Amino acid sequence: MNHIQEAERRLKAAGLRPTAQRLALARVLFDGHDKHVSAESLFAEVQKAGLKVSLATVYNTLHQFKTAGLLRELALEGDRTYYDTNTLNHFHLFNEEDGALTDIDPASLKITGLPSLPKGKVIDRIDVIVRVKKV
Repeated sequence: MNHIQEAERRLKAAGLRPTAQRLALARVLFDGHDKHVSAESLFAEVQKAGLKVSLATVYNTLHQFKTAGLLRELALEGDRTYYDTNTLNHFHLFNEEDGALTDIDPASLKITGLPSLPKGKVIDRIDVIVRVKKV
């Protein structure tokens, strides 16, 4: 299955109509490699690829993909939001200097001492972002 067919399959499975713009962004996002993107970095990537998509469309589509469960949203302090194509439970390393976000293997981090949960609640996921900077 090629990237175009895979992108269309993912959109349909998520209940999204595979419009030309959604397909163009899905092809860039779901190219077989997990990625962390911001709206601006994805916009730059599609512009570089020669695709004609507005920044507003990128923002709207990222939100639609997140709502449909195709992306995981990671909000980092205020206006810095990343979208992760890997929606499985995992953790992140954030480089403060260059804004790079990379995955941490969940097996390498042990979470202990979780609080008691309110009645009728279960843990959906645990987000861990380890921030690094030069000393």
